[in-house]
Amino acid sequence: MSFLRHILPGEHRSDSETFDSGLFAVVDTETTGLFPGGQHRIIEIAVITMDASGGIVERWETLLNPRRDLGKQSLHGIRAEDVVTAPSFEDVADELSWRLSGKLLVGHNVSLDARFLAAEFARASVEVPESFFTESLCTMRLAHRYLPGAGRSLQDCCDACGITLGLAHSAGDDAQATAALLAQYLELDHTGPWPELLRSASARAWHSRRPASPIQPVLRSNDEDKPHFLERVVARIPKFSGSPEVDAYLGVLDRALIDRHLSIHEQDELISTALHLEIDRAHLRQVHRDYFQQLVKAAWSDGILTEAEIEDLHRVKDLLDVEDDEIDKVLQGPVFDLSEPGRVPLQGLSIVPGDLVVLTGDMSVERALLEERLRDAGYAPHKAVTKKVRLLIAADPDSLSGKARKARDYGIPVVGEDYLWTHLLV
Repeated sequence: MSFLRHILPGEHRSDSETFDSGLFAVVDTETTGLFPGGQHRIIEIAVITMDASGGIVERWETLLNPRRDLGKQSLHGIRAEDVVTAPSFEDVADELSWRLSGKLLVGHNVSLDARFLAAEFARASVEVPESFFTESLCTMRLAHRYLPGAGRSLQDCCDACGITLGLAHSAGDDAQATAALLAQYLELDHTGPWPELLRSASARAWHSRRPASPIQPVLRSNDEDKPHFLERVVARIPKFSGSPEVDAYLGVLDRALIDRHLSIHEQDELISTALHLEIDRAHLRQVHRDYFQQLVKAAWSDGILTEAEIEDLHRVKDLLDVEDDEIDKVLQGPVFDLSEPGRVPLQGLSIVPGDLVVLTGDMSVERALLEERLRDAGYAPHKAVTKKVRLLIAADPDSLSGKARKARDYGIPVVGEDYLWTHLLV
């Protein structure tokens, strides 16, 4: 039953009735796709709790780890590295049930959010009354009554009301905008059915116990706030014996840097390797400087430093947290003997025609076309990850797909789509 049936002439309350009880739960979700009944999952959820007069009581939101790839990331803008440490829906299900209990569900195109929520709660074995999902308010459908002539999208409705929509396809900002839109409807229709709907929702409360241990929400990251991964390495470790440990660490580093990107998984592997080998932060900084110097030597080996090489060195400098003045030295010319063999292995992994390559994730070009181009270039696209595969190319190098997890287990490098265009399909 839709609550749109209440919005009819003759069923409105009197002007004198006040909104003194009941709460709205304005919900927005970001998902891996459009089909909640299959493998698609919620990857971000926001709940704006709003009182009967339209005031915001609380904004709660978190990313969720779906334990699968994130779908069309160009749409929602969520990166795998952001959800690696996020809770799963199962982790938040009890708290979320408590937050929604006794409230009136509201959303823009609420039926889609409701279907995903129902599927996720069922998967987590948390019982939520079906009436919570079916007896809800949809600000998109209500726009036909309160915003005649406006478009259906959240952006169109917000534009019609002068509401600023923040980061589109961000659950928190979309929910905030939807709440503001509902507040406009409340203001436009003081005699509407809102009190009755809120009382009905309140009577359906099913979860009164506050969770003993609320989950810690994980929000979208700001790259500027992230410390370099070296800061996560212990500052002082009693033992450090030298070259064998360095070589072992450099082997991991060389493989991780093949695509000039350090995914969160690769950073964690480097950190755990350093801890296992008992290499402290100060020694690692020196190892990184030495590694960078060998890259510089390789770049100068032909006596010319190209713009592409300079750009590459800048990128590696940032990845390894090497001091800025090292680049200034590079531009001044080689100050070392180019004939002296380097002691650091550089790009030990090479992908050559005939190697097995696997693709995963929603890339910018259709999968079949990419596989065809790889075959034309001499490589062997493969459907599954086995120990014979040389490289996994992912839409997101931090991919959480089953293929990516298996590749990391096998020690197979996982690189981003850019590697295709810069190294394999040039």
